[in-house]
Amino acid sequence: MVSVSKSLIAIIMAVGPALAFSGDMTWYNPGLGACGWTNGDGDAVVALSPSKSGNCGKTINIHYQGKSTTAKVVDKCPGCAAEAIDVSPTVFDKLANRDQGRVPVTWEFI
Repeated sequence: MVSVSKSLIAIIMAVGPALAFSGDMTWYNPGLGACGWTNGDGDAVVALSPSKSGNCGKTINIHYQGKSTTAKVVDKCPGCAAEAIDVSPTVFDKLANRDQGRVPVTWEFI
């Protein structure tokens, strides 16, 4: 049992913490996304830069000023910088006031 525990700890330490990204968060009104799903303003969804393609269906955790929330990748954001994200209104509202329009966040895949 001890050797199994040591092995698991070694694996976790080798993998390390999740890779965090930093970029601006904006909001948009989702519809039919690049992943093929239709979503609305009340769905917790996110569009990523085309440089992050291949992540449809994955979930990200977003952090802003001590608050966090999650969103599912459902779309691409062609105008987004590599680490910027475009989220549905419901996601933006959980972290910031929509009137701000653009806020700096950190995020990672979970």
